[in-house]
Amino acid sequence: MENEKDTHLKVENLSKYFPVKGGFFEYGRSKLKAVDEVSFSIPRGTTFGLVGESGCGKTTTGRMILRVINPSGGKITFYPALNDEIDLFSITRTHLRKLRSKIQMIFQDPYASLDPRMTIMQIIGEPLRANNLASGNAYKTRIKKMMELVHLRPEMLNRYPHAFSGGQRQRIGIARALVSEPQLVVADEPVSALDVSVQAQILNLLQDLQDRLNLTLLFIAHDLGVIRHICDTIAVMYMGRIVEIAHRSSFFSNPRHPYSEALLSVVPRPDPQNRTKYNLLKEPVSDSVNPPSGCPFHPRCRYCRDTCKEQVPQLRRYAEHHSAACHFDLDLRGI
Repeated sequence: MENEKDTHLKVENLSKYFPVKGGFFEYGRSKLKAVDEVSFSIPRGTTFGLVGESGCGKTTTGRMILRVINPSGGKITFYPALNDEIDLFSITRTHLRKLRSKIQMIFQDPYASLDPRMTIMQIIGEPLRANNLASGNAYKTRIKKMMELVHLRPEMLNRYPHAFSGGQRQRIGIARALVSEPQLVVADEPVSALDVSVQAQILNLLQDLQDRLNLTLLFIAHDLGVIRHICDTIAVMYMGRIVEIAHRSSFFSNPRHPYSEALLSVVPRPDPQNRTKYNLLKEPVSDSVNPPSGCPFHPRCRYCRDTCKEQVPQLRRYAEHHSAACHFDLDLRGI
């Protein structure tokens, strides 16, 4: 467990259930468990990665941290200072509004996330206006400073989003997220819509900004190559639950959950003689509304036994800073 004094964000038993539509008398009887009993903590100044297939609950978790949607249960504690803690679910709307500038988000789509009717100055300056953080010359100075930090020329400020490439638009989105000087940034698939060469530039920029501004990042992605490049700690989600959590070196060298092993098996390898010899994910994802009994991954797992079909595995520590939710994690054969 991380030192509590170094913790910037702590998530405890976070859940989000959505009622499933049916007939008039059936509405709400079935529930989709988008996030189910998720717990983790993020040390100050580090990057925590949430990874998994589409629909596993990554983005829902990020939105609950931002209080864009309300949880069904659990607790999230934010530590803006070493001796200060805030329960994000119990604070008033007024307090939450004041806190918005400290927790910001970088969106996935650099085309849809920028208002085409606004100039770049208006887009980047929006958090400053919304939170009454700056006006007049101070307002323009902070925007120009952010433009320089994301490697865009200040003379571009009066242009509109259509004049920029995808990579430049994402830099604008990053500048907008950071102009209010936040402490915690939720980056939701920030490079998945970009070309591979541009992805590397944006990832390097995020790392540079993290070092300069002492940021804490929650990085959501499905690409393990991206996760490996930028994250210090990695949590793997499957059907709303965290099935493995580990430091980067331990995770990539010694995965302890079959789902993690399967995800790593499809990461491209530069050596043609060292390719995966079999498909580790032959079956489709189970129905989230009617999940399988026992371990939710057992219908797709090559290690499945009777115990897996009956009992839900809990996260257990395999080594220091490495936990996995698998009954037979020691039997993994590798990829």
